[in-house]
Amino acid sequence: MVQQVPQVRTQELDLGSDARCDLAVVGAGIVGIACAWAASKRGLNVVLIDRHARQIGASIRNFGMVWPIGQPSGELLRRAMRTRELWLEAAAHAGVWHEACGSLCVARHTDELAVLEEFVSRGNDAGYRVRMLTPDQAIERSPWLVRDGLRGAMLSETEVCVDPRQAIERMTVFLREKCGVRVLLGAPVAAVEPPVVRFSTGQCLRADRICVCTGEDLRQLYPEIYAQSGLAVCKLQMMRTSPQPSGRRLGPMLSAGATMRHYRAFEMCPSLQSVRERFSAERPEFDRWGIHVMASQTPAGEVTIGDSHEYGEPVLPFIRDDIDRLILDYLGTFLSLPEQRIAERWYGNYLKLMTGGTEFVASPHPAVKVVNGVGGAGMTLSFGLGESVMASWLG
Repeated sequence: MVQQVPQVRTQELDLGSDARCDLAVVGAGIVGIACAWAASKRGLNVVLIDRHARQIGASIRNFGMVWPIGQPSGELLRRAMRTRELWLEAAAHAGVWHEACGSLCVARHTDELAVLEEFVSRGNDAGYRVRMLTPDQAIERSPWLVRDGLRGAMLSETEVCVDPRQAIERMTVFLREKCGVRVLLGAPVAAVEPPVVRFSTGQCLRADRICVCTGEDLRQLYPEIYAQSGLAVCKLQMMRTSPQPSGRRLGPMLSAGATMRHYRAFEMCPSLQSVRERFSAERPEFDRWGIHVMASQTPAGEVTIGDSHEYGEPVLPFIRDDIDRLILDYLGTFLSLPEQRIAERWYGNYLKLMTGGTEFVASPHPAVKVVNGVGGAGMTLSFGLGESVMASWLG
């Protein structure tokens, strides 16, 4: 049983006229937490700020997948692997639940099997740790896989599962209690005017440096930067089942053919084009709604399922049942859960850089750094990104 996370309570916003710090981090999602942690390791006096009394944004609305297998080889794979190291450090020091379960990508068509075999033939030299499994070996790892039609699977050893809701709270408590970071939740920032962070109450915090990690709230603080950034809002739909019976575990986190189309790592496989063309012909709605289907499991036994991707504004606050049904129907082609009742449904929004970049980092002022746009890879890349940004900025 995972120990209950102590809730981080809102502090009174009593800063005083001379309140100051070395670094103010605006936005306490995973990117802000990563930047605050990296700066605290360098001995800076850090204040971490969020407008909400409890983090409720994209950082708690995801699978909890630390997913190096999805990143293309080179710098992003190295950053993902560094982030993995830092999650394991967080597990040791902050009490973050984690399961180094790896991942399985299953093949149910000959073209999918060709992609996986091609990935394995190239991937280990590129820095991945992957190997092919027969259908029997895959089911031994993940007993809920659908056997009928299963042609094989690729096992990757590098993926780590965390519970994002617990992880974000644990890391916030850890920063406050063990790293000396002052945490101000329920403290909306009205303006960044270096060297001042101005709150909606009219109070101010003086900071030598200010790091803005506000996700989609960037539109309010820096509308002119957002307008020129190439960032777009992505809406996704996700679900979570009731706990699986008798404490049974999913095994590795799971994906299938639809996911090969989504992650850039698979682009090194020429055979991927055949998979893309077949999905476009057989499941055009997957292209329309940006659907690919994955599954992870929480420490309490619930299975998290998703997701879809809709880009652009306005973002409608409605969950479409037809999208959920497409996701669940495809999940059922490769995974048969003992407990299939959906206990929770939600949508999340994040910013994605549509110009082909992997993150958006800007300096609107020498004392201000904007860090944003990690897209759907926040859990996989943020710790490594925060460490890199702080190293280059602080010297």
